Amino acid sequence: MGLRSGTVRPRASASALPLSKLKWDAQGLIPAIVQHVETGEILMQAFCDEAALVETLQTGLATFYSRSRKGRWCKGETSGHFIKVVSVHLDCDHDSLIYLAVPIGPACHTNAPTCYFERVRLAPGSEDALELEGSHKSRAGSPLPTFRALEEIIEGRRLAAEAPGAKPSWTVKLLRDPALLCSKIREEAGELCQTWEKGEGHERTVSEAADLLYHAFVLLNHEGVKLEEVTAELRRRFGMSGLDEKASRGPKQ
Repeated sequence: MGLRSGTVRPRASASALPLSKLKWDAQGLIPAIVQHVETGEILMQAFCDEAALVETLQTGLATFYSRSRKGRWCKGETSGHFIKVVSVHLDCDHDSLIYLAVPIGPACHTNAPTCYFERVRLAPGSEDALELEGSHKSRAGSPLPTFRALEEIIEGRRLAAEAPGAKPSWTVKLLRDPALLCSKIREEAGELCQTWEKGEGHERTVSEAADLLYHAFVLLNHEGVKLEEVTAELRRRFGMSGLDEKASRGPKQ
């Protein structure tokens, strides 16, 4: 289906490490954590044997060893929800892996975007029981990185405003008034520059940068642009001269 073409290629300067030097457990397995390359979100965790790791590196598709089925499996071979691996990373003790990847569909067999959809706390008055928040139908308990969480908060405000009798928030006011939103982005960008120009200090720079990012995220929501699209564009530019990148842009529509 055209997916098996994304071999994870080694860098020319990489040193060699025999697979036998990894700290495989008694069953010859090592844990592999899958992390979304664009958002940083943790998607799932499974186990690899040597053959599964080699297959992942050769095909660019997340492949594991199933302890229950006692065999190798490529994530998505049944559901179609493949995980395209961008790079594989080994921890300092050589006893666990991270697959930085792009999921094609939900990562969890419950159809949740991530397997980690339940946030846990100690149950009230207990030291040996957990209280669970969230479900596979909700992102309430998911381990969302900061920017993804902000994106979802803004979308939540937009959706909540559509309910009868809902009180409009500042976010919704901005979404409904593009001229106001654009004026705020220009204002916040100017105030961020001013923190450097007038030497207003570190904390002020942090505050103004947060203001600018928030308003930029509101504009992205208004235009239907996802965080992944922006981070993918940034990754595309890695290693590219800014002048070359600007010259490669097509005419504005």
